[in-house]
Amino acid sequence: MSLLLIGYGNAGRGDDGLGPAFAERMSNAGLNGCRIDIDYQLTVEHALQVAEAQTVVFVDAMIGGDTPYRFTQVQADTTADLASHSLQPEAVLTLADMLYGKTPDAYVLGIAGDSFGEVAEGLSATAHHNLGLAETFFFDWLATSHRHGNVSVSHA
Repeated sequence: MSLLLIGYGNAGRGDDGLGPAFAERMSNAGLNGCRIDIDYQLTVEHALQVAEAQTVVFVDAMIGGDTPYRFTQVQADTTADLASHSLQPEAVLTLADMLYGKTPDAYVLGIAGDSFGEVAEGLSATAHHNLGLAETFFFDWLATSHRHGNVSVSHA
């Protein structure tokens, strides 16, 4: 597998569902050569999927962002908390390295929202807007990055 996209968050907590919403959009976009996973949180089990990919993009909601989205490269971190039931991307990368000897290129796409904490289905207007901007950025990144040349959009 060339590219793995993991969208995670709690869709029952308003804008915390931005990660799964983004992953769902990418799933509907028909990205060939890309595995898409939607989950509530990152766990130890994600390490095998990460180890099998050349590039991984973790997508999550971003609280308090001063931009609509943020895209940053992340790396394995041996000081990351590996004992929790919910892991950070750096911990999943560390486990992939420890267990499988693989550390793919990895990025976090954080998408800003403004409605967190309340039990509520659906995204705020701000989150919807930022989701669209992040989607446009992601398609541009796919088109210009050479790390995952066999990923293509079959329809948009």
